Amino acid sequence: MASILFPNVRIIDGTGAAPYAGEVLIQGNRISRISRGGRAAPIAGVTVIDAAGATLMPGMVEAHTHFAWNNAATLDGIQIMPLEEHTLWTAGVAKTYLDHGWTSCVGAATAKPRLDVVVRNAINEGLIPGPRYMAASQEITVAGSLGDDMLPHLPYPEFSFGQVVSGPEEMRKVVRMFLKYGVDSIKLNLSGESITGMGAEETPMSEEEVAMAASEARCRNKVLSAHARSSGSVKQCIRHGIQNIYHASFADEEALDMLEAVKDKHFVAPGIAWLINTARHAEQWGIKPGSPLSLEYERELEMCIETMKKMHRRGIRICIGGDYGFARTPQGENARDIAHFVRYLGYSPSEALVCATRFGAELMGLGDAAGQLREGYLADLLLVDGDPEADVELLQHRERLVAILKGGAVHKLDRAALLRREQRAAE
Repeated sequence: MASILFPNVRIIDGTGAAPYAGEVLIQGNRISRISRGGRAAPIAGVTVIDAAGATLMPGMVEAHTHFAWNNAATLDGIQIMPLEEHTLWTAGVAKTYLDHGWTSCVGAATAKPRLDVVVRNAINEGLIPGPRYMAASQEITVAGSLGDDMLPHLPYPEFSFGQVVSGPEEMRKVVRMFLKYGVDSIKLNLSGESITGMGAEETPMSEEEVAMAASEARCRNKVLSAHARSSGSVKQCIRHGIQNIYHASFADEEALDMLEAVKDKHFVAPGIAWLINTARHAEQWGIKPGSPLSLEYERELEMCIETMKKMHRRGIRICIGGDYGFARTPQGENARDIAHFVRYLGYSPSEALVCATRFGAELMGLGDAAGQLREGYLADLLLVDGDPEADVELLQHRERLVAILKGGAVHKLDRAALLRREQRAAE
């Protein structure tokens, strides 16, 4: 793997510290040297890419990813895709994420039992381009809750969106099946979801079922994630050591106190775009503004904003990402969440970028190897035409990502964009 030198860069290091001018040397798959100020002595055999003052920052980490979601309007629309086409779609979405600057992603559920595992393995083997990936199970749920879309007259569990269990022993069997398949994480649906008819504030899975899943996953050193909108489900996550808490909109003060006490063990990803777009931008998919369902999501959005602000003040790690891959939250638009953190949740641009980089890497167990621009860390990097701290919306535009590196390997390099920067600087 070639050595690369980026002189003349503006560095955002992912720690929240002020940006600074410097140069960065990459050797192999790691960041070898970071120099502040002007160019240091040249090194023989190094490919020099003059950044012309562009911003170099860590690659982004999506904390709640559904590669298999196919931009359908409904859960059924995702699940009905045939397996062969679905595999190709999932592989294509993996490339889409890397194309948009997401060098790492955390699977939060897949649509068919082995889709995530197969695509993760293909990425790791170099067969397809994609980010570092933690492969997830399907959603594990209970009858009548999110993920159980079997009709009473069509009881075909193999076509269900999620794996439906009833009781601890059924939970044990399903978790062990996914562990056999080689997943990195087990996903539980601990709360309802308004579009399914079970309210977001309901908590349908029993303590015994959750405890069994946690026990089986823990003995294999696997991560647990949960769809947890209700306050009761957030408390279940804390009691049973479920690391990744997705949504958490209705967490009450008791839940917040519990979470703050163990905040070094958990991460929260609210998936705020899903709430905004369902409440306000889903009329063409049958959810009219002002309708009962729209108002329910508007109410949850208000609760989510209030709850996330409280978590932020308490120092709880909140990560970027969630529920992209539906018609109203299409794949590739994930960086909108960074702007939403600034606009709705009160984060500064610098804080939101930490959520998208350092916190995400910590969630993946890579806190000492990725998510920051530091010597010795993995060279997962973005070169951005512009200043993301001045305008976080830049990260929503692929053309502003001049270079994308994963592990020192160049996925994208737009030399024409760098030349245009040099010409503008010379004028």
